[in-house]
Amino acid sequence: MGLAEDVEAVVAGSVAAGGVPGAAWWVSRGGEVARGAAGAHTPGGDDRIGPDTVFRIASITKPVVAAAAMALVDDGTLVLDDPVDDVLPELADRRVLADPADPAAGTVPARRAITVRDVLTFRLGLGLDFTVPWPSPTVAALGDAGLPAGRPNPQATPEPDEWLRRLATVPLAYQPGERWLYHTGASVLGVLVARVAGRPLPDVVAERVLDPLGMADTGFGVPEHARGRLGPHWTPPSDDGTRALYDPADGQWARPPAFPDGGDGLVATVDDLATFARMLAAGGRTPRGNRVLSAAAVRAMTTEQAGPVDDEGGGWGLGIGVRRADEPGGRHAGSFGWDGGLGGSWWTDPVSGATAILLTNQMWSSPEPPAVFGDLRAVAFGAAPPAGSCRAGEA
Repeated sequence: MGLAEDVEAVVAGSVAAGGVPGAAWWVSRGGEVARGAAGAHTPGGDDRIGPDTVFRIASITKPVVAAAAMALVDDGTLVLDDPVDDVLPELADRRVLADPADPAAGTVPARRAITVRDVLTFRLGLGLDFTVPWPSPTVAALGDAGLPAGRPNPQATPEPDEWLRRLATVPLAYQPGERWLYHTGASVLGVLVARVAGRPLPDVVAERVLDPLGMADTGFGVPEHARGRLGPHWTPPSDDGTRALYDPADGQWARPPAFPDGGDGLVATVDDLATFARMLAAGGRTPRGNRVLSAAAVRAMTTEQAGPVDDEGGGWGLGIGVRRADEPGGRHAGSFGWDGGLGGSWWTDPVSGATAILLTNQMWSSPEPPAVFGDLRAVAFGAAPPAGSCRAGEA
């Protein structure tokens, strides 16, 4: 079979076996492109998913907002190694926990200011630490301040100035530049980009990234013309196989949020994400040769800068995941992209030239994705799909 048939067999098979209610995909490899969809908006329903369905992409938001920030770096509006104090005075003169595990040990002064690079590399000192018991002291403190970690909740999050004010009441867990901590840096980046540009984050992202690329179906809150293509979103199946409704079609993503979160706030189609991926793979140019980012900005984004972020070869560049090591039979070191916990994934391998995008309408139950994602990557990045693929029971 060819690429299109292989991809459809893997994803449609998982949908038919109950792994996810619906999915859309865009995969390219060796000059071939596979694009398609399977399943329904409602589990077991006849409201079919299409390749143009709009999905909540959660953390795949991070690279898109990082690209907008890097466009501001290109024109000198932002400087990577400048402190953020002038733009985000709430984060000046930080205090840092003397012991990240024990708030009772008190705080010490930050040894230096937080920089733009710290924010992009997620080393500003605040974020999710997956190596300690949940919740860490700072995550608990953020929850007490009204900024709980967990599933995106865009209509219930405070507007940006209030969000940052609350964030600033919590001491840093680590010194600036010391350690990669997940997610919070992307949310701070969204506030930073909006303030330095003097306009709301959705406007800056549209002007710098979405409009030049023609990503018309991407936005913070589904664009009005695409609202009929945003369906409901579901939790993973329970032990009896039933799913709960997480967000209805006319729910939190159907209108602009109070806080456009640079970490998880966007919706998009597979086609729009493919356009974005191709721009990065082309060194910052559109298919017509127009430049969105400089080649230097793309290299900086897609070069690993933060050290290991897991035990499986993962790393982090500027606002985007970058593989530090080859996967056996899979993505090579230098592959870039990210996953979204609401059920999406995009990765590009510059060694093989392959790109794989899969968006579903079911959130993940853990950082380990449902089996269909691994099976799709095996097809896209060169390994044979596992025997007995479409392991829906593991999803």
